[in-house]
Amino acid sequence: MRPGYPDRMPPMLSTERRARLLEILARDGSIRLDPVAEALGVSAMTVRRDLDDLEREGLLRRVRGGAVAAIVPQGFGVRMAARGGAKSEIARKALDLLPHGGAVAMDASSTVGALVAQLDASHELLVVTNSYDNLRTAQGRAGVDAVLVGGRLELRTDSFVGAVACQTAASLHYDRFFTSAAALDPDFGTSEATIDETQIKRVFADHADETIVLADSTKLGRHATARALAWEEVALLVTELDPTDERLDPFRGLVDIR
Repeated sequence: MRPGYPDRMPPMLSTERRARLLEILARDGSIRLDPVAEALGVSAMTVRRDLDDLEREGLLRRVRGGAVAAIVPQGFGVRMAARGGAKSEIARKALDLLPHGGAVAMDASSTVGALVAQLDASHELLVVTNSYDNLRTAQGRAGVDAVLVGGRLELRTDSFVGAVACQTAASLHYDRFFTSAAALDPDFGTSEATIDETQIKRVFADHADETIVLADSTKLGRHATARALAWEEVALLVTELDPTDERLDPFRGLVDIR
């Protein structure tokens, strides 16, 4: 049995096989061709054809040796259900970065949501967010005053965006802004699937003393449609990886890594 893949399975219909491929992709963020072919009990050529079909449907992007998840707008619940272990580790590593007083901005990402869930009575904070889900989590924490920026609800991502959201976000000053990203590229910086998402994140960053990016390793080396932040605007990058992991090498010298 290969790590991360199930025991070899009996033959299945193509629709079942492709559904299983999408499940693996949602869980891991990527698919490696040979291990998954072995696990599904089919040839690598069969999996390759399945991946090609799924790419044509816009459900993934083919890369050498397999596939990675397509960068498309996703609802909060869908994002929260993926890569839970990585999000928990990132939240653990970032917990001591939360100030014990003052104001922080938290974006609408599920990774930041994992950090919001770690707030406790030792954090006398004003939490400002463009996510109703993260607002509700913050409201349940002792000592936390939570504010939703409002604005237009982007139904594809469950986040509040647009002129009103940006105006409200710009009316406050934040000790730190905690954000994630759809993709991280050494040259392109952080990026998102929609322009609206980048606008609200830029406003939060412009009004914060420091910006901290929390992102799991499946985001590394990729770029989405709209650029959000350049690396010189980011104080720290937190991933679930050991800071010495070679996958982080392209980002060294651009941003501090934890």
